[in-house]
Amino acid sequence: MSDTVTYQADDRIARITLNRPEAMNALIPELTEALEDAVERANADDGIHVIVVSGSGDGFCGGYDLNYFAQATEGDGHNLTQDMPWDPMKDYAFMGESTRRLMSLWRSAKPTIAQIHGHAVAGGSDMALCCDLIIMAEDATIGYMPARVWGCPTTAMWTYRLGPQMAKRMVLTGDTIDGTEAERIGLALKAVPADKLAEEVDGLANRMATVPINQLTMNKMVVNQAIEAMGLSEPQRLAIVFDGIPRHSPEGLAFKRRSETMGWKQAVRERDLGTYDWTADRPINPKGK
Repeated sequence: MSDTVTYQADDRIARITLNRPEAMNALIPELTEALEDAVERANADDGIHVIVVSGSGDGFCGGYDLNYFAQATEGDGHNLTQDMPWDPMKDYAFMGESTRRLMSLWRSAKPTIAQIHGHAVAGGSDMALCCDLIIMAEDATIGYMPARVWGCPTTAMWTYRLGPQMAKRMVLTGDTIDGTEAERIGLALKAVPADKLAEEVDGLANRMATVPINQLTMNKMVVNQAIEAMGLSEPQRLAIVFDGIPRHSPEGLAFKRRSETMGWKQAVRERDLGTYDWTADRPINPKGK
């Protein structure tokens, strides 16, 4: 297993920790592959009943590593923006594989808990929403900011976790919310003070760990099947295709140019604050000026 993820088995609980703290545990192919391997390892171990996923350092996961992918070449299949003419199926192949790996948390026969501190944003929110249960620190944040420009949440889980109206509220604004708000709207099972987060997750995991594995598997399967019967695979397939379109649209290419000129942090800040007009490719002037 790659050192981008650590694995610890402790009294019926597998603890999978994203381990790229220097990059806010941002997603790269090596990490998503290691995550899937860790989930499979836990499922193959008859001594494990529950899986807890957390992040090392200051947060859970900051999304896909834009610096890593910006340096990728056309030939290695990891670049997020292709030279024109654009082949959408190349995007679909890459993002489809990445999404399938994140969804290992959903497919896992054993229940999965996301333990969120700091940020769980962009692709990090995709990962969190694949888990069966989410416990957040009150001051943690979750959301999918690339919905403002340059992305579409490929797991398509927002609707199933929140219902259509609240899902639209999140993806049509690209806003982030804190743990307290996430609990209020039902996205998080519970939000607790940051210093109580590990204790809260441990209590829930240990409670479930006393249930036989076959009971856990059957009851999770019934709930998941209800969602899958609603056609989860169809919006997910559409979202994976759509994720590549914003990166190659006029607005997406403007975001790329802006990031190359001003740096990722500035471009992302302008995107998230809504201070840049990506269609006109220029900053938005304050009202009255």
